[in-house]
Amino acid sequence: MTPQQPPHDPLTQLALSCRRLFLRNHVLPVHIGAHDFEKGVAQRLVFNVELFVPYSDSTPKSDQLAEVVDYDFVRQVVHQRVAQGHIGLQETLCDDIMAALLAHPGVQAAQVSTRKPDVYPDCEAVGVEIFCAKPGVL
Repeated sequence: MTPQQPPHDPLTQLALSCRRLFLRNHVLPVHIGAHDFEKGVAQRLVFNVELFVPYSDSTPKSDQLAEVVDYDFVRQVVHQRVAQGHIGLQETLCDDIMAALLAHPGVQAAQVSTRKPDVYPDCEAVGVEIFCAKPGVL
């Protein structure tokens, strides 16, 4: 008898071959919203970002920052997009951040979420979350 092979799960393979970098619960005032009452007023937005970087591209040999994907890069991407001005939808914001993250040569995949914690008094937050990988990764 031959042992049965586990099913090929692309996300498991990605998790096993990559280092996961993250930015958690990063809070910024953001001009966002599709409703008239949201325009011209900043709202508190919480960002969570995870990057999947192959071990081969993120294992320093000389303990130098240039050998890894820098956390500052993630914050910079978020801040640069927010600084561009009013955003109508959280979906648009997540998509724009995702595109910038995946443009980095060391990033294979990413997860981005945004949430508005102050919209409704009867829930913790409303938000959007996306996961994307570069073509051919999954």
